[in-house]
Amino acid sequence: MKITRLTALLAVIMGLVVLAFVLLGTPQPGTAPPEAGRTSPAASATAARTPAAGVVNPSRLTEIMASELPPEARQTLNLISKGGPYPYPRDNVPFGNFERILPQKPSGYYREFTVITPGESDRGARRIVVGGGSEKYFTADHYGSFKFIAEGK
Repeated sequence: MKITRLTALLAVIMGLVVLAFVLLGTPQPGTAPPEAGRTSPAASATAARTPAAGVVNPSRLTEIMASELPPEARQTLNLISKGGPYPYPRDNVPFGNFERILPQKPSGYYREFTVITPGESDRGARRIVVGGGSEKYFTADHYGSFKFIAEGK
């Protein structure tokens, strides 16, 4: 009886450890440790204001011209280029990339911004995600899919 309880307890502990690694994220092979990819809030704000004209698509995702985005997404791009102010408190916060659709990068590399959706009473499903290399991605379905935003071409 005691061995069964001990085995069950160990299984629960191991499950919690695995869950912690999944939730906190672990560096992928071939990437820099998270400390190397972390930036201060000031550096993140500066990176978000860096113009992305000429940024090469680092993903295999379909591209969309910035001019082809919905008007609200173009407004969000303008706010990002100016460094805000943003309409929602959850704007300019780290994006975890848990769906793993975007290229794998260290924790804190991506930041997300709301694209206002007319007729929605909340933030809606549309977002722009900005990487530390100034690359930008648009999702209209709350991270179900992304398109690389081609700016200045």
